[in-house]
This record gives sequence, C-alpha cells and structure tokens, in this order.
Amino acid sequence: MRVDAVLSDETLLDGLQRAAFGYFLRTLNPRNGLIADTSRENSPCSIAVVGFALSAYPVAVQRGWMARADAVERSLATLRFFHDSDQSGSPEATGYKGFYYHFLDMHTGARVWRSELSMVDTALLIAGALTAGRYFTANTADEIELRELVDVLYRRVEWCWAQDGEATIRMGWKPECRFLNYGWDGYSEAIVLYVLAAGSPTHPIEGGSQCYEAWTATYQWENLYGYDFLYAGPLFVHQFSHAWIDFRGIQDRFMREKRCDYFENSRRATEVQREYARRNPRGFLGYDENCWGLTACDGPSHHLPELANERRRLFGYSARGVPYGPDDGTLAGWAALASLPFAPDIALCAVRNMLDRYPETLSGPQYTSSFNPTLASADRGTWVSTGHFGLDQGIVVMMIENHRTGLIWRLMRDCPYVGTGLRRAGFRGGWL
Repeated sequence: MRVDAVLSDETLLDGLQRAAFGYFLRTLNPRNGLIADTSRENSPCSIAVVGFALSAYPVAVQRGWMARADAVERSLATLRFFHDSDQSGSPEATGYKGFYYHFLDMHTGARVWRSELSMVDTALLIAGALTAGRYFTANTADEIELRELVDVLYRRVEWCWAQDGEATIRMGWKPECRFLNYGWDGYSEAIVLYVLAAGSPTHPIEGGSQCYEAWTATYQWENLYGYDFLYAGPLFVHQFSHAWIDFRGIQDRFMREKRCDYFENSRRATEVQREYARRNPRGFLGYDENCWGLTACDGPSHHLPELANERRRLFGYSARGVPYGPDDGTLAGWAALASLPFAPDIALCAVRNMLDRYPETLSGPQYTSSFNPTLASADRGTWVSTGHFGLDQGIVVMMIENHRTGLIWRLMRDCPYVGTGLRRAGFRGGWL
C-alpha cells in the first residue's frame, strides 16, 4: 500500500498494529496454543513468538480487537500445554528444568530441528506469561487458573542450573552435548533473562548482582558518529527486553557510571542506525536518513536460484547491524517502527518514507521480514522476503502499544518478580 500523506499518525499506527496482531490469529494451533515461527508452510513453533502472543492478547482486548473470553481461552490453551509438557529433557521432549526447546512441533509440542534448550527464548516466553498474569486479574475460574499456571511455570524454571557453575548464564543446552560452549558475552537482548532469573523466589541465579555484573563486565561502550552508547549492532537487541521492561530513569551500576540508562541508550542506538544509513559507507541503494533498519531478519541468499550469480556476499537470515555489519543492503521496515518509543519523530518519518517508497514491504497487510533495494531488477522489482515472521509482528504490536499507552510497561512494573529481579541486579531510581 502507498501511505496517504494526510493519514494521521494515530490512524497509521492503529492499522499497522492491528495488522501485526492478525499474525497470531492466523498461525495459532487452537488445541495447544502454540504459534508458528513464520507463516511459511510447515513452520515449527517458536517459544519466543508464543511469549509475544501472550503479551499481544491483552493489547487486543484493550483495543477491542478480541473478546476477553477469547483471549483467556487462547492463553489458557498455551499455559496448560507448557504446564503439562514433557520436561524429561529427552531429544523428543518439550523442555527440561522449566526451560523449553527453541523450536517445537506445532501439533505435538516435541522438539524439532535438534534445537537447543534456549535460556533467552524461555525468558521471552515467561515474560509473556507474566504479562498475561498481570492483565487477567478477574475473580473468575478461568482467570484464577491462568494466574496459577503462570506462577507455576515461572517458579519451576531452574535459572541457577543454567549457570552450569559459571559466573554467567549459559546460552543453551542440548541432550546430545549438554551445555553449549558459550555464554552471554556483550550487550544483548538478555537483560530480561537476567532480571527474571534474579527475581525467582525458587531457583534464582547464584550470586545475584554478581552474576548480572559478570555479564555487564563484557559490555562494549563506544563512541560512534558522536554518540556515546552501549554497543550492539542489530536494532532488536535495543528493543526486545524493552518490550516488557520500562527502563526509563532506572539504572544498574554500569549505567550509573555512564550517567545514562538503557532507554536513552536505545534512543542513541536508533540515531546511530539513522546516521549509518545516511552515510551509507557500503553504497547500497535506498539507504538514507529516512530509510534504515538493520536487525535480525530474513534476507537474500545465494541458495535462491534468481540470486545464485549475485557477486555480493548475501547473508540469508542473519543479525545485521551497524556499523560493523553484517550488511548486504537488506533492511527491515518493522525495525524502525519498533524503535518508536525511543525516537518517535525519526521513527515515524522512516516508517512513512519506507512504506511510500517500497509499498511491497507490507504484504497482507503485515510487514514482511525485510527488503533489499540493491537487488532490484526489471523482472522482479525490489527483493522482498516471503511470508511473515512472528517475532517481527510481536515486537511491532508491543512497541506501538508502549508508545501509545504504555500498557505492557505498566503491567510489568506491577509484577513483583520483575521488581525484585531488577533490584537484585542492582537497578535503582525512577519508578523502582
């Protein structure tokens, strides 16, 4: 679609947000509440996408897109499935020690693709469950059961086990080889993981703030294009934890020393993205101050027949970032929209500009994962990713809502586990 220049910001955002929410209705298995990772045929479930769905249902109820009873029914199907799932840790199980495998069969809920037991994706799932528990507070049998299931799921996660005796949390575990050989190093989307792990009343991380600070000790503070900020190249790193946690005015020890906070840091990261695209050091088509968004997304690949002879290196699905890359000219339009709370003026400018110049980035009418103007040709036009990705749609729903009303932030500010986790990690000030 081509964006009407006179369309109000509120009308534009409402349309994009509601369209993004439609993904969760279209890709749901109603029998178990699982949500597909992508809209592509035979896609498995992504547990992180389920976490976004659980957070999106309250938004839909609040905005009148879904009846409360329907949202509760869908949420209960999901929570009951995970509560009753196989936690033996076998190669065919759903999870182990309260954690879950990254990708699950949409019908059986069993592990697929030999995926890892994912600590951060489990955290995103649990964050979604906690959001549902804070929103559905009625004194009815269904909503009481919902809250009880949320509490059981959170309390049974053995966060301390995921340290494997190390100072920080490991990234994953597989039944074939046990813990993966790497942990979390450098700033990432894992703040929500550490906060939930620290706040647990049953199995918190060992060392509390020491564990968290061992992770922050691996941070990389940089000055890029005149901005001092905590570096992470892809935009999603600066967005995902913020979908649930309001970091405005609260600081851990690292940020107190830098006289900054994570919200302001994400604003600066958004400015860095914009400046990188304006400078366009690799000379890709389309890049400018109103056309940016390098993040984790789908992308063109040499495995595609029409691109087999492309001379540039293409990265397929990859966490693209600035200024060090990878970068192959692929942008995600939704990534600018997900930065709306941090820098609304420049984000909206970019959203309108990209939708006007590349209307094909909206399909059905949700955002595609990415587009690449440099790979345009006379016979196929701008390269556009096929299908839709649940993570993209989820972050769009949540960040538009946080910008418009702060609903998710308010719910999670009232969650005692989140408050406890933040304090144990050393956060002070602001709403805390």
